[in-house]
Amino acid sequence: MVEFNRQDVKRVGLVIIGRNEGQRLYQCLLSTIGKVSHVVYVDSGSTDDSVEMAKSLGVEVIELDLSTPFTAARARNEGFAHLLLVDEQIKFVQFMDGDCEVVEGWLEYAQKELEAQSQVALVCGRRHERLPEESIYNQLCDMEWDTPIGETKVCGGDFMIRTEAFKQVGGFNPTLIAGEEPELCVRLRQQDWKILRLDVDMSLHDAQMKSFNQWWKRNLRAGYAYAEGAWLHGKSSARHCVKETRSIWFWGLFLPLLVLGTVWLTKALSLLLLVGYPLLTYRIYRYFQQRGYRSKEAALYALFCILGKFPQLQGQISFHLGILVGRPRKLIEYKSPTLSS
Repeated sequence: MVEFNRQDVKRVGLVIIGRNEGQRLYQCLLSTIGKVSHVVYVDSGSTDDSVEMAKSLGVEVIELDLSTPFTAARARNEGFAHLLLVDEQIKFVQFMDGDCEVVEGWLEYAQKELEAQSQVALVCGRRHERLPEESIYNQLCDMEWDTPIGETKVCGGDFMIRTEAFKQVGGFNPTLIAGEEPELCVRLRQQDWKILRLDVDMSLHDAQMKSFNQWWKRNLRAGYAYAEGAWLHGKSSARHCVKETRSIWFWGLFLPLLVLGTVWLTKALSLLLLVGYPLLTYRIYRYFQQRGYRSKEAALYALFCILGKFPQLQGQISFHLGILVGRPRKLIEYKSPTLSS
């Protein structure tokens, strides 16, 4: 890792967002205090003691106005605007979710990469699950974070971005309740910026996902995000979320309907089409085996990839029904609040 030098990070600001993160937020804040020029925590209507705890640590806090629907995107935008009001010389901003902890050395490494590559808008690193052994759902998250390195099209909630690039595209779309980071990346790439994923540990994530119901809601939210992403940018050259959306509808709805709808006409031969599910499961299983995962881990991930099509379909339907009837968007949350220290 790059040796820490306080002078190196004076042009870096840090925005942390959260809602009822409790102890997770406490760990997040401790990992960032004193590491950058300015840290701001943006709270989205927490009912625990997150705000008081952040203030007790000397962190600047912004509490979103609840009269306007709050989203992670809106929270990040307000945090970014506040940082530049405090210090307009800030050149780079690290965004963090309140359930994550910054890995030592990441901030310095990320800044140096951005300074060295002027065409890169943002960099992200490797996110790991803090306690993957606590549940199979945490383990699934940990495997999900293991993404290819190098130039990429999208990023997650933790990344460092060039302020120039963020301002050029107008920041996050504040109306999105999920998938705001990939959508931001689409607009950055449309302006010829590059997105880079580095082979360096960046953050520890604390999913606290211990039930099937939490896993279902998380996948429902993903399906909703894919639907909205395709709605916004699916017809552009980026074809954003189109592949994922088609896959969800095919495996989650069209194939089952085709099989059941023709079972009588084909004298049950259409049931043979269901072999597509184990075949797809095996393809995913082999992919993760070839990446070095043990058979049990690869099989688990492959199985839940297939099962995930069904809550994702529910998310897709929820988005399109909302558009059709003009239903207000609501946050889709899968976590339970934790106690602050």
